[in-house]
Amino acid sequence: MNNHLALLRKMFNVAVEWEFLDSAPRIKALKVPRSDFDFLDFGEAERLLNAAEEQGDRMVRVVLGTGLRRGELLGLQQDDVDLVAKRMLVRRNIVHGKVESPKSGKWREIPLSDSVLAALKANRHLRGKYVFCDGQGKVMPLKEMYSRLHFYCRKAGLRKIGWHVLRHSFASHLVMKGAPLKVVQELLGHSTIEMTMRYAHMSPDVKRDYVNLLEDLRHKSGTTGGDVKKGRDDGKMSSRGNS
Repeated sequence: MNNHLALLRKMFNVAVEWEFLDSAPRIKALKVPRSDFDFLDFGEAERLLNAAEEQGDRMVRVVLGTGLRRGELLGLQQDDVDLVAKRMLVRRNIVHGKVESPKSGKWREIPLSDSVLAALKANRHLRGKYVFCDGQGKVMPLKEMYSRLHFYCRKAGLRKIGWHVLRHSFASHLVMKGAPLKVVQELLGHSTIEMTMRYAHMSPDVKRDYVNLLEDLRHKSGTTGGDVKKGRDDGKMSSRGNS
């Protein structure tokens, strides 16, 4: 319903822009509860990686290491990957066979970890322009894409999951390791930080860790709250003596 309302809102705004209407009615989105999302913990992710790479498949490694959407993975082309600069440009998203811009409407750059870089190097081929493709170098069919993932899930002893779970796992693991949400937002290509806030609860100890930085600084300088107060008192006494 909110998707329909968003389309209707856009239509009214265009009508105003084209001067068919003087003003657009206010259309508010419906409030919906935040949906839970599934993700793999670190052990599950490692098992899935092992199952996939035993079959020579590097798609799982790439998504778990970059957070690509399913369509972005399908649309990834050889010239989007710079193996020397260790980076990837996300420039297209394939949905229902149609090539579009990424969901946010903007390109984004993702730095590549050593393991993802190695996976992409090992995956180089001459079949066509797409990094992950079928035997003829064409865009991989969704059916094949999902059958592969579900096979790896069974082999790893995991529940059946979709490719978006790997994207959630990428973001969740980053936050659990202390990555700032703003960084996660940029890597995922979210248009607003609100989308990324769903992962905030994954780092319950991050605030405490940052507060403890102050304690670390005090201990390194050898200054405590009592020392500071004592120093102030001594200063006052010295001032009185000098006077």
